[in-house]
Amino acid sequence: PTGVESIDEEIEESGSEVSDDADVEQAPKSAIQALLHSYKEAIVVNSEERMADIVNQLQSIEDERDVLSKQIASLREETFADKLRLLRLSADFANFRKRSERERISLASDIKGEVIESLLPMLDSFEIAKTQINTETEREEKINNSYQSIYKQFVQILRAMGVSIVETAGHRFDPTLHEAIMREESTEFEEGIIIEEFRRGFKLGDQLLRPATVKVSAGPAAAKSVEASVESSEPSSEGAETDDSSL
Repeated sequence: PTGVESIDEEIEESGSEVSDDADVEQAPKSAIQALLHSYKEAIVVNSEERMADIVNQLQSIEDERDVLSKQIASLREETFADKLRLLRLSADFANFRKRSERERISLASDIKGEVIESLLPMLDSFEIAKTQINTETEREEKINNSYQSIYKQFVQILRAMGVSIVETAGHRFDPTLHEAIMREESTEFEEGIIIEEFRRGFKLGDQLLRPATVKVSAGPAAAKSVEASVESSEPSSEGAETDDSSL
C-alpha cells in the first residue's frame, strides 16, 4: 500500500479506537482527524518537520488520554470504597438504633419491675385485710365495699401493666417460680405437687418479680412406710458375717 492509503487506514483505525473507549474523555474526533489529514498532506509534500510536529501532537493527546484513564480508574476505586464505607456506616447506625431500643426497653422494664415490686407489700396488706374485715353492721359493709373497690382498681392497674400471679396449688413445684418452705406427706397429691400457698408470687411478663412461698407434697406416707418395712426386713451383710463366724 502507498503512504496515502496507509494514512487512510490509520484514520479509520483511530476513529474506531475513539468510538470504542466511551469511558474516557478524549479530544474531539474532528481534531484528531484533522491532525491525521494534516499528517497525510505532510507526507504528500514530504515535510518531515511538519510530520514530526503532528506526531508530537498526537502523542500528547494519547498521553492525556492515558492520564485521564488513570484518573477515572482512581475515581472509580475511590467511589467504590466510599460506597463500602457508607454501607458500613449505615449498618453500624442501624445496629446502634436496634441496640439503643433494646436497652431502652430493658431499662424501662427494669424500672417498671422495681416500682411494681415495691407495691407488692401493699397488695399483701390488702389480702390480709380482706380476711379480717367484718361485715356485721351496715357501716362495716360500706367500709368493706369501699375497700373492695380500691382493691379491685389496684389489681386492674397491675394487670394492665402486665403483672400476673404465679400459679401454685395443684401445680408442680418449679424452683424458678416457687420457694418451698415446707414439705408434707400427702395421699391426695403426688410428690412434687404444691399443696398450699403461703404468699403469692408475681410475674411481669416473663420476668419473675417475687417467687411464691408454698408447701410441697412429699408423696403418700403409706408407700414410704412399705418401702421402709421392706428395707428393714432384708438381712444385713454385717449380720451374715456374724452368723458365719459363729459356725
